[in-house]
Amino acid sequence: MEAFSSLKTPVFELSPNEVQTAISKMGNVGRDSLSPDSRAALYYRQGHGLLWVDRQGINPMADTLVQCLHQLSSIGLSETYFKVKEIEEDLQRYHALDFDQQHSADDVTARLEYNLTRAYLQYAAGQRYGFVNPRAAIGGMYDVAIERPNEAFYQSAFSKVLTDSVGEFLRAAEPQTSMYSQLKRQLVDSTSDASRRRILINMERCRWRDKKPMPSTGKRIVVNIPAFMLYAYDTNSSTEMRIGCGKVATKTPLLSSAIEYMQVNPEWSIPQSIVDNDVLHHAGDSGYFARHRYYIAERATGKKVAVGSVSSSMLASGKYRVAQDGGRGNSLGRIVFRFKNNFSVYLHDTSTPGFFQNAWRGVSHGCVRVQRPFDLACFLLGNTVDEWTLDKIRISMDIPPVTEQGSEYVRTHRPAENENGRKLPYRLVSTLQVTPHVPLYITYYTLYPDLSGRIQSYPDVYGYDQTIWSHLKKFI
Repeated sequence: MEAFSSLKTPVFELSPNEVQTAISKMGNVGRDSLSPDSRAALYYRQGHGLLWVDRQGINPMADTLVQCLHQLSSIGLSETYFKVKEIEEDLQRYHALDFDQQHSADDVTARLEYNLTRAYLQYAAGQRYGFVNPRAAIGGMYDVAIERPNEAFYQSAFSKVLTDSVGEFLRAAEPQTSMYSQLKRQLVDSTSDASRRRILINMERCRWRDKKPMPSTGKRIVVNIPAFMLYAYDTNSSTEMRIGCGKVATKTPLLSSAIEYMQVNPEWSIPQSIVDNDVLHHAGDSGYFARHRYYIAERATGKKVAVGSVSSSMLASGKYRVAQDGGRGNSLGRIVFRFKNNFSVYLHDTSTPGFFQNAWRGVSHGCVRVQRPFDLACFLLGNTVDEWTLDKIRISMDIPPVTEQGSEYVRTHRPAENENGRKLPYRLVSTLQVTPHVPLYITYYTLYPDLSGRIQSYPDVYGYDQTIWSHLKKFI
């Protein structure tokens, strides 16, 4: 080596310390140390070796990554954000040994290392987990525990560079759903800025993956709020029905859960927020409470109390519960479908079905009202019940029975009456378990396939498209 010492040129000389110092000036570890930018900076700050440059020169995986980055336009992403031009210019300098005082080997190596790693992690993490965190964009109304990048993901990403598997890793990160593929094809043919933006936003939604997906039972229920529709999917069949959901001021939350049971002729325990807004100023008005079939009970004991003895301040204290008797005219209708969630919302029938004929069906305080509740009950129960059980549901919901046993029961049993002479509902059945539980997804897609598989467009009823776009557009 001493014989070659006279050929040494400073601009070609690499200093590991100088490279590490230069890289440390390029990126910062932010508050979210698992964001792709922060993780790229942290990798070098912790003193790890170079990924893309070694004693042989440029790792071939750098060229593989650049080829993948040239496909960004197919999913609407910006080469500028990923610094593709800067990366290619520095790769060219490396391949041509085009170093000088302005672009020394140390500087070019540092830029290449950081820009390649940053672009690689941004692309891989964005495709695998989403470029936008829906919790940051939508807030508390998004209550799905989705997967987010973790240390294991980044360690795997780094190892793929060293094992020549970058292309395979990036291809595996891309969503594999048929809906994503359809949207990707639509993006190629779209020429309108507004149309492209809507496609890109819904492609982003496809990247958000449930951290704890519901166990598959062959059945699933999907409520898509912008479509005001419910879709019930079975292994070999599917059906749909209209829904009403939360008003803009009282939005229906986005969540994933599973329907566990249903109740026929349920009592409606009125949420305190509705009591405060709608009932409080009627305190003491016995006529109002009688018309709506409301009653008041102490929360601590469950004992009913006279309406006239409870003032508005007593109702506001939260020590009293206001509820509506089950049956005809109940706000929940004749049946409710229960599932675990953090918002006390559920799917249910309605006593005012006329709104289903409207295009805009934002009518509730957050719950989802379904157009054909008996059909939904049949779908959920499947072959776990016999026809007589279904007839008991029909009779209890004032639907004509279809079996001889049901018809005979209606002929021979008169419904009971309350103290005011009002007919009470038949109560042949109260609670029915849904076994196994059926997964439920309350979603928000402004582009979504109908039952034939064709993508349809729906209005941005809660303004979430605009909010997501404000976070996504820097990548576009």
